[in-house]
Amino acid sequence: MTKILCVDDEANVLAGFQRGLRRQFELEVAAGGDAALALLEKDTSFAVIVSDMRMPGMSGLQLLQRVKQRWPDIVRVMLTGNADQQTAVDAVNEGAIFRFLTKPCPPDRLAATLTAALEQHRLLTAERTLLEDTLHGSVRTLTDILALLAPETFGRGQQLREQMRAVAESLQLPDRWELELAAMLHGLGQIALPAEVAARARAGAALSTAEETMVRRVPEVGSNLLQHIPRLENVARMVLFQSKHYDGSGFPLDTPGGRAIPAGARLLHVLVDLAQLEARGSSRREALAQLRERAGWYDPDLLLAAAAVLGGVATRPVTTIAFKDLKPGQVLVSDVTTRDGLLILAAGNRVSPGLLERLRNFAAVSGVREPLYVEV
Repeated sequence: MTKILCVDDEANVLAGFQRGLRRQFELEVAAGGDAALALLEKDTSFAVIVSDMRMPGMSGLQLLQRVKQRWPDIVRVMLTGNADQQTAVDAVNEGAIFRFLTKPCPPDRLAATLTAALEQHRLLTAERTLLEDTLHGSVRTLTDILALLAPETFGRGQQLREQMRAVAESLQLPDRWELELAAMLHGLGQIALPAEVAARARAGAALSTAEETMVRRVPEVGSNLLQHIPRLENVARMVLFQSKHYDGSGFPLDTPGGRAIPAGARLLHVLVDLAQLEARGSSRREALAQLRERAGWYDPDLLLAAAAVLGGVATRPVTTIAFKDLKPGQVLVSDVTTRDGLLILAAGNRVSPGLLERLRNFAAVSGVREPLYVEV
């Protein structure tokens, strides 16, 4: 994106912009703030906006504030005949402008400013693209590792993500992508557990003191893996505090409770414990009743919201397929076992490319019992 939008309420000023700059830049003009916003809504290719300060109706400062909120990547330049210090301070603080220019502005200085603004936009967007690509690649790698090393935890994470989305939408919680990712990766630290300890912990069996310590530290291990990935700091905190009780007890020790616990962690605590009780044989209704009996453990408002959204068990159509027809994205309704009865992948898992490769390897060696049952 290299287009520049110049905004002024005087037609002769806009004509001067076009005469002086159109040979060097891809330029469009708008007569006032409302016209500028309408143009920005229709055309997303603008990289820079230059606005006069004093305009009837919507001022330049009000316009740049709106642009900052709606299109934060557009670099903002203020051009004004009022050079007092307070105007400059307001423009910088409230409009977060890149440059503040005073009228009359020499054409060569304006051109140099626009060139610098275009470069600033290129740097901002390149950095964001690099950050997003790094984030997506890191998350995909982590989920693939979790799917291969702890497929049951991976499957439960996918189910929790859907539940988290449903409850978060009902409450209109912000940054839902972070909440869903925390649900998806809540058990990442399980990859550090010996397989037999993880199996006994899932089943609710008795553990030794050393094993209890390992299990208690699972959120910390997962959080440590996440906290150094750009933009996942909040997700790491949610994972860390997922077992912290609302009354301040629980892990981590010596940290505050109540609303000092991140909201995503408080909701994750409800959903993880609900899933654990259901995995051990309780119905949804029974599991919710058990959560209500645990005084001080959960945020009462979030427990109530989760019960309202998840109280009924939704069912989806199921179909049978041959193993060769299994594809990434499908959700298993039944366990996948070898012909000898060895469990390869538990019901509830959404098949990822990594999981499908694992299944194919088992099928090549031991065969897979068919048909498979998947959600439609």
